[in-house]
Amino acid sequence: MEKQKLLVIAGPTASGKSSLAIRMAKRWNGEVISADSMQVYRRMDIGTAKVTPEEAEGIPHHLIDVLEPTEEWNVALFQEQAEAAIRDIASRGRLPILCGGTGFYLHALLYGTQFAEEPEQRDIRQELEDRMRTEGPEKMHEALRAVDPEAADSIHPHNEKRVIRALEYYRIHGTPISQHNREMRQKPSPYDLCFLALDMDRTVLYDRIDRRVDLMIEQGLVDEVRGLVQEGLSAGMTAMQGLGYKEILPYLEGSCTLEEAVRVLKRDTRHFAKRQLTWLRAEKDVRWIDAGHGAEELLRQAEEQIRQVYGK
Repeated sequence: MEKQKLLVIAGPTASGKSSLAIRMAKRWNGEVISADSMQVYRRMDIGTAKVTPEEAEGIPHHLIDVLEPTEEWNVALFQEQAEAAIRDIASRGRLPILCGGTGFYLHALLYGTQFAEEPEQRDIRQELEDRMRTEGPEKMHEALRAVDPEAADSIHPHNEKRVIRALEYYRIHGTPISQHNREMRQKPSPYDLCFLALDMDRTVLYDRIDRRVDLMIEQGLVDEVRGLVQEGLSAGMTAMQGLGYKEILPYLEGSCTLEEAVRVLKRDTRHFAKRQLTWLRAEKDVRWIDAGHGAEELLRQAEEQIRQVYGK
């Protein structure tokens, strides 16, 4: 049976993934599926760098604005809904284009990770969630480092859900989740992949990140976060743990200046970009393209790669 074609455009934040995905969709009769863990939430537009209707240029985008910020979203739900979107797009004779930088989500979809819940898992998860509330994210991250240093290096201390998931996996299986992830990377993909990853000089990337954060502040990020707080959202909720939201909250609470919040956001975003690149370099099917020489050269490289894979 012939595998379903799937174009993947990955890379660090601020590298130009979204605009390239739109241009490739126009060239290759495609539709875009977001693999961003935060763009699913409505009214969270600026901090997630969500594509505007004008920027989308009529290209359909899937898994954007599908949930209220109070609702839960996780990798298993993403996998289920992304697979449905791929089938839907393909049924209309169009090319599915997966675009995003959430490595855990991308890998789960591309290699068919199973998320069946063991019976004892719920009790362990509840215990770990209770500990997270009482001991705090830094202590829990230290606990993860003690049993799985590799996973601790790849997960931000404030990404509470992934820290809990990694500790939970170790408790249930007695082996590190990082070992499991390495084994999963050896599995063949159920898709006919053209897996593109954008890279650029680190100094250039960090400058782009800093300018993007400045633009977000100009566009009204603080008011966006303030509006969510007024709706009743708080730091412990999944939606508010995203980059651009958890850093602005301390400013709104009066515990730091806006200047300090912006500095922390730029720093955290740079660290996130570094982790994204580290994750991508461990993937076996990636075709790297240099995003540092302008949009036209990026498009040329992407076109060359897709022709090599799909032969047209």
